[in-house]
Amino acid sequence: MMMSSKERSSADCISVEYEGKFSYYIYLRQDFLDLKEELIRLECEGRRICIVTDSNVGPLYEEALKSAIAGVASKITVFTFKAGEEQKNLSTVEQLYEHLILESFDRKDVLIALGGGVVGDLTGFTAATYLRGIRFIQVPTSLLAMVDSSIGGKTGVDFKSYKNMVGAFYMPKCVYMNLSCLLTLDDRQFYAGFGEIIKHGLIKDKNYYEWLKQHREAILHKDFNSLKETVYRSCMIKRDVVQRDPKEKGERALLNFGHTLGHAVEKQMLFEKLHGECVSIGMAAASFLSFKRGDITREEYEDIKTVLKVYSLPVTVKNCNKEEILSAASHDKKMDGKKIKFILLKQIGEAVIDTTVSQEEMKHALDSLEETE
Repeated sequence: MMMSSKERSSADCISVEYEGKFSYYIYLRQDFLDLKEELIRLECEGRRICIVTDSNVGPLYEEALKSAIAGVASKITVFTFKAGEEQKNLSTVEQLYEHLILESFDRKDVLIALGGGVVGDLTGFTAATYLRGIRFIQVPTSLLAMVDSSIGGKTGVDFKSYKNMVGAFYMPKCVYMNLSCLLTLDDRQFYAGFGEIIKHGLIKDKNYYEWLKQHREAILHKDFNSLKETVYRSCMIKRDVVQRDPKEKGERALLNFGHTLGHAVEKQMLFEKLHGECVSIGMAAASFLSFKRGDITREEYEDIKTVLKVYSLPVTVKNCNKEEILSAASHDKKMDGKKIKFILLKQIGEAVIDTTVSQEEMKHALDSLEETE
């Protein structure tokens, strides 16, 4: 039985617009069972489907996903690549292109990205460029991918050590979240997702930030209803921002709070830290600058660091090579001409774009990140 429009407008489903028109649904579910109906709604019956996944996620969910969608496709193939950020590159994309060519995929066929942000970004970029565009569906399995990278149509891969330098804006046909996948995440991957979640509260919704503080115990114990509310509220914040600015010409840049220095730290440490961990470090630095500029109080700055630490996120870094980090920041894709586009807090719940942050200020912020223990 197909889902009604009323069911799709519930808290289990979020409608996303692109350039003023309906684009796709985000589904919040407890299993994969409704995905078959969604594939039928998207007219995927009789088409080829390629599940793209990695060596960590595939063994956990590949068979369950195949079983859930059995009978829809004329053929289901699986492309699995080795897990890790270092695999998110053009070489892996080329291997996926070849797989699709050998399996005779055409523009009416479908890719399903089953995994975290690396899988979603790589699959989306491949979909955007294979035959000048093939349909794809996001099935994020990590918390970070659910609340951030699967929403908004940003796709891309890394070029050498430069993160997400090759990419495209390309919307999925739907985002299907099986929230039970969160129960199998290891602690580090689970906590890393809160880098983006806490960011959403800090830049757009002070009440949400306070809610995350008040409900931390239930959230960290993976209470299903608390997790669902967390994912839903973060998805709504990101949805609203990307609908107003789908191609990052203005407001969407606010979602990069913590990313300017965070990405640079990520590169300098050769991706040894997870993305959410580096965003947390970057938010600590950006919050320090917001405090030093007098926009938030010392108490608010210290509170931000405390909340990040409560969610097991780092706010300091060892062996910080400041010159390398500053150099990486100056080559970031978010540069505005020769100016670094920095996101700062005007107050808790309100972020602003600032292009006046000096090298000296950034060095001072990096000083604040040095571990003293």
